[in-house]
Amino acid sequence: MEKVNGNTTGLSQTLLEQIQTLYAYKLGRAAFATPELLVDMARFTQACKREISVLIARDGTVRDVSIGHFNRVSMPQLRTMRSLSRLCGIRCIHTHPSASGRLSDVDLGTLRQARFDAMAAVGVRDGMPTDLYAAFLTGTEPDVRIAGPMDPARIPSELLMQAIFQADQAVGRFEAFAPQQGPEKCVLVGLDAQTMPELAELARTAGAEVVRVEVQERPVPDKAYYVGSGKAQELAMVRGDTGAGMFIFDDELSALQVRNLENIIDAKIIDRTTLILDIFAMRAQSREGKLQVELAQLQYRLPRLVGEGLALSRLGGGIGTRGPGESKIETDRRRIRRRIYELRSEIEQIGKQRETRRARRNASGTPTLALVGYTNAGKSTLLNALSGADALAENKLFATLDPLTRRMEVDGREMLLTDTVGFVQKLPHDLVEAFRSTLEEAIHADLLLHVVDASHPEREKQMQVVEEVLGMLGAGDTPRLTVMNKMDVAASSFVPKGAVGISARTGQGLEMLREAIAQALAHTMQEGTLFIPYARGDLAALARQAGQVLSETYEQTGTRMHVRLPKAAWNRIVGQLPTQTL
Repeated sequence: MEKVNGNTTGLSQTLLEQIQTLYAYKLGRAAFATPELLVDMARFTQACKREISVLIARDGTVRDVSIGHFNRVSMPQLRTMRSLSRLCGIRCIHTHPSASGRLSDVDLGTLRQARFDAMAAVGVRDGMPTDLYAAFLTGTEPDVRIAGPMDPARIPSELLMQAIFQADQAVGRFEAFAPQQGPEKCVLVGLDAQTMPELAELARTAGAEVVRVEVQERPVPDKAYYVGSGKAQELAMVRGDTGAGMFIFDDELSALQVRNLENIIDAKIIDRTTLILDIFAMRAQSREGKLQVELAQLQYRLPRLVGEGLALSRLGGGIGTRGPGESKIETDRRRIRRRIYELRSEIEQIGKQRETRRARRNASGTPTLALVGYTNAGKSTLLNALSGADALAENKLFATLDPLTRRMEVDGREMLLTDTVGFVQKLPHDLVEAFRSTLEEAIHADLLLHVVDASHPEREKQMQVVEEVLGMLGAGDTPRLTVMNKMDVAASSFVPKGAVGISARTGQGLEMLREAIAQALAHTMQEGTLFIPYARGDLAALARQAGQVLSETYEQTGTRMHVRLPKAAWNRIVGQLPTQTL
């Protein structure tokens, strides 16, 4: 006989066997429910002090018996009708212990989400059914029709079954009840309320519609469910209440956590890392960017190919699934490992090409600046303002993913300015590793411009996140200049000591920024006099190109030049001149 599902913890085997007898009921096609069924459900509810639900197909057979928890009932996703535009062909009847059968918002939400034929509740007092309510979808506004209270001893089955068939026809004709179109509805789940606004912004950037935010304050995640098992059961009810098909968790989940949550909530489960990788996949435009995102995705996915689960769509191991199922997983592992090797090799080759270009720039003595900062701090807007570039600049997270280098001038001196990918809290480790070759632009820069959104309430924490990521990259000691951006909309005009307040959008403070850049780069300059023989006109040309010629006189055998040059260019020229010419 089928087993009893739901929260059976603490119930005796004898009681479970008694509840299991509900599967034996055969109602027939014309019966919505029978008084005998409702009496037995009420009796068992009194015995276990929990809700009991039965799912009944249109042929009158009981397809599922479940036990709830704290007046919540977890209902599995069942469907007997082939057409997705119709109802699912299953009606749910459940009990309300020591309460009226009046339907709650959660009950009605589950009706909408599961597209049940009907949702019925039976009030129970002293082990007996007291009243019955039933709700049906209408296909129009209002979208739910409720019948009740009704006497459990005299159930108007003919009228209730007629309401089911009317609802089935009506729902199939109205687009509002067609399979979901447009943005996916999602529920956000986390352990820290302070990080949830950013997770919501990430979800919206990925194209999802946030319908609810659930926070369970706890010091560390639960190893099996991330949240507690009771909270996971509650999330299953949130799914029915909100109609959400996706739950996004604020931390990286293990394969075990994903599988357990899918089993309870019966919805798509993704974590913060998966969400960020998805956004990066949307934003990547260059060949290198696409390769880096694919590498990060595969590195994240490989250890999570453990078997069953909606996210991985694989058979689980064990009795009944040996052979092809396990072989398929192992085949996928080998393919992923091979692809990871290919991607790393190709990215390494691109990295070498980038290193060669960087070496050429260093040889020319042209100073390099890198824009770093939290995502959506305004780095691309600042790049456009300083260099006249036309880089994409939008009020979105990770609007710019691929690095972009442009020329700019400061105090008559040519420089190279590079826009790098923005950082975010809990930036996935795999992503940092995959994008290391790109982020090396920040490591090798002469000066980092740390762009901060001065209008953001969490700017201090964002600055700390950027410093942590720079430390991970090995750029913790690179000279930097803090740039407080968006001062035109900031609540306070305060600018920390050593920082520059600007508005890249309006141009406010850009001249001050250029002066600050010139001062910050002063330590990279060397001033002195060089005597360059006429035979080495290439070195004279390099001096004019790389820096400033303060004075110049022509003598019998060569040119004497008083110059201010980047130290790299100075050392290159001096290294090629005879000692007696200096």
